[in-house]
Amino acid sequence: MKLVKGSLIVSCQARADNPLHGPAFMGAMALAARDGGALGIRANGVADVAAVKAAGLPVIGIDKVFSPDVPVYITPSIAAADGLAAAGADIIAFDCTQRPRKGDAPAEIIRHIRDTLGLEAFADISTLEEGLLAAELGATYISTTLSGYTEYTEPKPDLPDFALIEALASRISVPVVAEGRFNTPELARRALDAGAYAVVVGTMITNPREITKGFARAIAAAQ
Repeated sequence: MKLVKGSLIVSCQARADNPLHGPAFMGAMALAARDGGALGIRANGVADVAAVKAAGLPVIGIDKVFSPDVPVYITPSIAAADGLAAAGADIIAFDCTQRPRKGDAPAEIIRHIRDTLGLEAFADISTLEEGLLAAELGATYISTTLSGYTEYTEPKPDLPDFALIEALASRISVPVVAEGRFNTPELARRALDAGAYAVVVGTMITNPREITKGFARAIAAAQ
């Protein structure tokens, strides 16, 4: 299944320390997102990818493989991509930045996803240069996922990186997916107006703990 132009993709993820961690919860999140109008799901790990398939939507699978001495951990290898494909991912996302990594080079991962697995390659990037290179290497989608989360981009700005979305959309024909800090419907719509093919929203839909923290901080500050 392919991503639909103009669609909302919901990221259903919960870390191990989150009470909602686990495939049963993420599967339920995916069903709720589907019923709310989402047209795609992003999920982490083979168990969660398999669980969210029940929603019947295109699944962007990632596998976060952490290593203490390298910054790249989002699907860093062909082996990780193979596991996601076996779990039922329709699209495989991976870190396509130029940071040090253990595993396989982005070009090799893209080629394996597209030519060997017959799936779509979703490149998570942080800068215009990385996006242009990912397009040149043959990625099916280019996503702004990592803007603000690499050491050479502005650290976690409050707003999404609309400048990057616009720059990519004006330079490449590959669909640009907007992801990162989309916490209101208005910001998501603005991404489409800026040229994004689709928008990924995570925390503000599927992480009630972080949403609650925001309300709690605001109320405490008012006391």
